[in-house]
Amino acid sequence: MAKNLLIVESPAKAKTIEKYLGKDFIVKSSIGHIRDLPEKGIGIDIAHDFAPEYVVSPDKKKVVSELKKLAKEAEVVWLATDEDREGEAIAWHLLEELGVKESKTRRVVYHEITKSAIEEAIKHPRSIDKALVDAQQARRVLDRLVGYELSPVLWRKVKPSLSAGRVQSVAVRLIVEREREVNSFVSVFYFKVDGLFNANGANFHAELDKRYTNEQQANDFLTKIKGAEFSVKDLEKKPAKRSPSAPFTTSTLQQEASRKLSFSVLQTMRVAQSLYERGDITYMRTDSVNLSQQAINGAKEEIEKTFGPKYAQTRQYKTKSSGAQEAHEAIRPTDFSAKEIDGHNDTERRLYDLIRKRTIASQMANAEIEKTVITIGQNATQDNFIATGEVITFDGFLRVYSESDDDVEEQQQEAETLPAVKANDKLNFIEANATQRFPSSPPRYTEASLVKKLEALGIGRPSTYAPTITTVQKRGYVVKENKEGTVRPYKVLTLKNGEIKSTTKTEITGAEKSKLFPTDIGSVVTDFLIENFGEILDYNFTAHVEEEFDTIAEGKLSWTKMLHTFYNPFHITVEKATAVKERASGERLLGQDANGKNVYAKIGRYGPMIQIGDITAKDDEEIKAEDKPKYSKLRADQRMETITLDEALNLFKMPRKIGVYEEKEMSAGIGRFGPYIRHDSKFYSIPKEDDVYTIDEVRAIEVIKDKRQKEVEKTINVFAHDPEIRVLKGRFGPYITMDKNNYKIPKGKDAALLTLEECLEIIKNDTSAGKKKRGFTPRKKAGK
Repeated sequence: MAKNLLIVESPAKAKTIEKYLGKDFIVKSSIGHIRDLPEKGIGIDIAHDFAPEYVVSPDKKKVVSELKKLAKEAEVVWLATDEDREGEAIAWHLLEELGVKESKTRRVVYHEITKSAIEEAIKHPRSIDKALVDAQQARRVLDRLVGYELSPVLWRKVKPSLSAGRVQSVAVRLIVEREREVNSFVSVFYFKVDGLFNANGANFHAELDKRYTNEQQANDFLTKIKGAEFSVKDLEKKPAKRSPSAPFTTSTLQQEASRKLSFSVLQTMRVAQSLYERGDITYMRTDSVNLSQQAINGAKEEIEKTFGPKYAQTRQYKTKSSGAQEAHEAIRPTDFSAKEIDGHNDTERRLYDLIRKRTIASQMANAEIEKTVITIGQNATQDNFIATGEVITFDGFLRVYSESDDDVEEQQQEAETLPAVKANDKLNFIEANATQRFPSSPPRYTEASLVKKLEALGIGRPSTYAPTITTVQKRGYVVKENKEGTVRPYKVLTLKNGEIKSTTKTEITGAEKSKLFPTDIGSVVTDFLIENFGEILDYNFTAHVEEEFDTIAEGKLSWTKMLHTFYNPFHITVEKATAVKERASGERLLGQDANGKNVYAKIGRYGPMIQIGDITAKDDEEIKAEDKPKYSKLRADQRMETITLDEALNLFKMPRKIGVYEEKEMSAGIGRFGPYIRHDSKFYSIPKEDDVYTIDEVRAIEVIKDKRQKEVEKTINVFAHDPEIRVLKGRFGPYITMDKNNYKIPKGKDAALLTLEECLEIIKNDTSAGKKKRGFTPRKKAGK
């Protein structure tokens, strides 16, 4: 048995580290946390200083049993979990649960999984930092208290099965408020004037230095400059520099991977975790932009070797956010000379390349730029046209990397290269266009821009961004969707050859990709929490709580004292909210139907719905059928806050009869899985390009025929004696289907040649999870 047992968090990390340590070490993984608060019950003794009741997770009992055995046999137990608070807490839980003496344990930390870093960590062990552990306990206990006490209030006052969380509810609030900004935004158009000029045989553009609020004003200006003479009124050239961005922190990596690679926040963290565990990058949960001197030297060496000495400019960055741990490093490659990494998938290679280029660029020379501004005057009015351009005289870091910006909805065009001119030069006027423009509403959040906003507000920390954004989507408060744009006309007035012509063009507006939208439930819950638990959803309060966790981690605040200060007023607020009788439904009166009955959009027990009519009878009165309210669920693409009266009333027209086919009636309706056509007790999904409210008989028959044809093409074999069993083509190859269950066809079997008996045997022997096998009896052939 090895003298030393070294415990890490993940199996992949264990394999990597085991290669670096000799035969005296055995490396094992705890596979993350081994214990936590119990799943059921609060698991906290509030009366006794919030003492947590930790239990070994059911799926970790075998792991703990094995680690206990190995720890007992080892001379020294090394706790080598991650260096952040979560990792420190895991190390403490291991120490507590394994029952080994503290004198027999060593805590080691490292920022990268390389041979030198691991060997250095072993040389400098320390004891467990209880202040870091307490900071993690404070977060875990406080979040359990909030969730445990708030969620039942939501069940009673809004809808069953809801949940609330300290950080997740604030994140939802941001998305709800942004959605309301978008919906209330009124776009007031203006006209901007762009001129096209020629100097020394080269065309270039310039924009008028004022804008017009209506078409008449724009037309008047173009009329005035007919036949005007244009010349260079002023010419300004000035050098400028552009500096590289800092190396990646967790949040900036998530943002840039979203912009450049279209990764979700969760995907970025999963891929980065894999790169870290295999020794390719440093630790991926950090809020520091600091680089070690060794890293700076490594980057400089690689830059000078690849691009030459003039491209190297080493610098150290300082983190702006308070509470950042400067002793940690930014996310960087462990080996700057490794331009590519072997044995990885394409996703891992792309993220590694992004991290490497960003870090290399951070230690490169500034880009040098010459900016040119030409002011163009004319003899008809006092107004000027302005042309701006730039020339990169030295590319510097831009040779490797340029940061994206998700605040800019549309990528701006590169600055135009302007012709060589001097003051008072005459210019040839070619044309001018006055174009109608509409300001954009505030952009909805992407996952990346939400992370940026949370970080700016001081809400959450590197380890919390990905789980928070994932949680609000899983719980149905937020959806990530694409939104199709709508066609919008706009006017263009063109002055050319002394004539002004007006044309109307069209553009697609409002199209959005992978944006975060609040659901109706998310909006109603947010309003309820703001009204009753304003402090919990207050941005400053949430940020202050994060600062208190940092103070606890520094050993300057007792974690139980912090919880007492928070919990007592919080619990009183919970009791007050529970005592309120009214339910929160987000009810919105849309108007009245043809019979004068009120039409409402509201949250019901089963989600967003439309209600026609009021409940006016008392408990002991019998309500007539015609007086009972009618209800309809909203469509997936409809929202309570924006649905119109006509759209709401249309929901009650479903299902509607649309004709007859094969002597059987067809109807169109909306179900759980979207719009459908029903015919002969079968359902056919209506394609996205068709409208359930207007689809006619001819189109419905086409949809049915198309679906049948696809079924025929999909079918390999149907058995006459048992038509319920079929052999079909699937996305991942042929399979057998029976009673709505699917069964894999074993390798080596030709799907086209399978007999009924062979299919039954495959079904009988299938061991896939979730399929009922008890009492399976092979079917008899019909007539036997």
